[in-house]
Amino acid sequence: MKKIVEYRKLLDVTKTATLKELKTIYRNSMKDHHPDTIADDAERLAAEERSAAIIEAYHFLVSIAPETLEKTKAEYNTTTATQAIHDFHYDNQVLYINFVDGHSYEYFGVPKALYIKMVNAESPARFARRNIHGAFLYRSAAKIVAGEE
Repeated sequence: MKKIVEYRKLLDVTKTATLKELKTIYRNSMKDHHPDTIADDAERLAAEERSAAIIEAYHFLVSIAPETLEKTKAEYNTTTATQAIHDFHYDNQVLYINFVDGHSYEYFGVPKALYIKMVNAESPARFARRNIHGAFLYRSAAKIVAGEE
C-alpha cells in the first residue's frame, strides 16, 4: 500500500483518477521532466531518474485502475474460481499468487496474519477464494514477470 501512496503522490493524483486523467498527467509530467530537454549533464541525470520514476508510477497506477481491472474481470474471476494455486509468497504486505494456468496476481495490503492462515490452511486455494480474492486491491502480475513492464 505504501508503494501505491507514493506513486499517487509522485503523479499528484487521487484514488479516483480515471485512465484518461492518468494519461494526461503522465504526459504533462514527462514533458516537464524529459531528459532530452536538459543540456546540463548533472541535471539530465536527475531528470532521467525522475522520468523513470514517473513512467514506473504511471504503469503501476494504470494496472490497478478500476477501468483496467474491469476489462479483465471475467478472466480474473474464471482463474480465481477454477484454477489451483501453483505457488504463492508474501513480501511487505503484498501477496503474490501464481495459478496453474499461468496467471499471476499481486494483492496489496494483505496482513501478515492472514498470509500465515493461508499457509496453514488445508486448501490455500479455497482459503484465497474465501478471504483474498475480492477483498484486496490486486493487479495482474503476468506482464511484469514476462515483460518487465
